[in-house]
Amino acid sequence: MQRLLNTLYITRQETYLHKERETIVIKQGDEKLGQFPALSLGGIICFGRVSVSPFLMGYCADQGIGLSFYTDYGRFLARVQGPESGNVLLRREQYRWADSQEQAASVARLSVAAKVANSRSVLQREIRNHGETPALREAVDKLATSLRRVRNAYSVEAVRGMEGDAANTYFGVFNDLLKGSGFAFGGRVRRPPTDPVNALLSFIYSLITQECTSALQGVGLDPYVGFLHKDRPGRPSLALDMLEEFRAAWADRFVLTLVNRQQVQLKDFETDASGAVRLKEEPRKKVLSAYQERKQTELQHPYLEEQVPIGLLPHCQALLLARHLRGDMAFYTPYMVK
Repeated sequence: MQRLLNTLYITRQETYLHKERETIVIKQGDEKLGQFPALSLGGIICFGRVSVSPFLMGYCADQGIGLSFYTDYGRFLARVQGPESGNVLLRREQYRWADSQEQAASVARLSVAAKVANSRSVLQREIRNHGETPALREAVDKLATSLRRVRNAYSVEAVRGMEGDAANTYFGVFNDLLKGSGFAFGGRVRRPPTDPVNALLSFIYSLITQECTSALQGVGLDPYVGFLHKDRPGRPSLALDMLEEFRAAWADRFVLTLVNRQQVQLKDFETDASGAVRLKEEPRKKVLSAYQERKQTELQHPYLEEQVPIGLLPHCQALLLARHLRGDMAFYTPYMVK
């Protein structure tokens, strides 16, 4: 099993990263802010006005260290990628599957089924911990129906429609899960998020998408050719397919923890001129620190039956998907919480 390495988050503005022997140095002007051994890092994520030397970019590409750039409020911009790894025959098989309606639907159906099942588990957990309400019970029952329908869907378009219906059901009661003072959620809003909860969800979804992209590239799959999400230039469709399995079980539960434990508060957010809501710089550091801690938490993988850190879940699923596409496994087993 792959070892979970650290991710370095650079949030201070006007910083400069460069390579010094086998270490990565962070400077601001003439002041050295930190120096880290490269061997301990699996990724570097830069927010805002952060510069990286060309030599460090090349080193990260050669060593498989993910290097990603975000705006200062968390919107993904770009990533540095080295040579393709893995077997070209695997990627050719992936493209054939993506072009086949039947084969694409077989994988898309499983990914969405996992998303619906995990969403339902989040609501059932709320009922166990805080009691049942008519709205929660209705949503749980509707998601059970959606799960049965998804399992019998035989086209990608049908799967997409069912995924949208299930998401509307789930997010329709998401506000009932929020216990933090003053936080409210009226529905999923993206590009841009216009309230603190949507801002947190979008931010964490974006981080996990990059984890999925790196994991897929690591096993030799093309993260830009998916089965559920349509092809679009610059869109990591397969990484977004995999994200569906982790939205409720990983991202949403993490956001609920931040809000309900008051690790984030309304004062931690600001609204820019466009109406977009975003985390302020210091609270964002706290969220990233909590996210890094969550990645270290170990759990029992339901299929592999091994203890793995949450941060390695994308790698586990990428391995299973690659084995399925190669024909080593009859079925792809998506990540579903028990």
